[in-house]
Amino acid sequence: MATWNLDKAHSEIEFKVRHMMISSVKGQFHDFDITVDNSSEDVVNAGIEVSIQTESINTKNEQRDQHLKSGDFFDVETFKTITFQSTDIEKVTDDEFNLTGNLTIKDITKSVTFKVEFGGIAKDPWGNKKVGYTVIGKINREEFGLTWNAALETGGVMVSEDVKFQADVQFVLSEG
Repeated sequence: MATWNLDKAHSEIEFKVRHMMISSVKGQFHDFDITVDNSSEDVVNAGIEVSIQTESINTKNEQRDQHLKSGDFFDVETFKTITFQSTDIEKVTDDEFNLTGNLTIKDITKSVTFKVEFGGIAKDPWGNKKVGYTVIGKINREEFGLTWNAALETGGVMVSEDVKFQADVQFVLSEG
């Protein structure tokens, strides 16, 4: 049986959110795991589980990161992980899929669907077989209890409801 293991050195989860309605702020989660359970070659039969450590959020601004870790947002002392568990994978084309599953943030679970692009399979210079995917999505943060905001004098709010994200992930084949 073959197992695909996450290649953490070549994988990342990034997000961006509109700030003051005029620009976007980007960030990453640095500590995450992805498990793919698939006994066949067809990815639509796979079970996918993701676990993201909320403490690992990084927006390249310590003050903002501390605010995001506080009770106003992720409350990392109480809610240590964001999780996703797939419920369905639909093939759209040979290289595109819709990935549906249960996303849990702050103990609030909702069904969400993300777009997945298959990047391909290749062997690295050391003979390891690797596969890559890009996952693209958008969620409404307020639906997951991330409701802090501030009204702006000019109208609008400090932080938009929508959070866009992209995960570029690579896996290495372990045969055993």
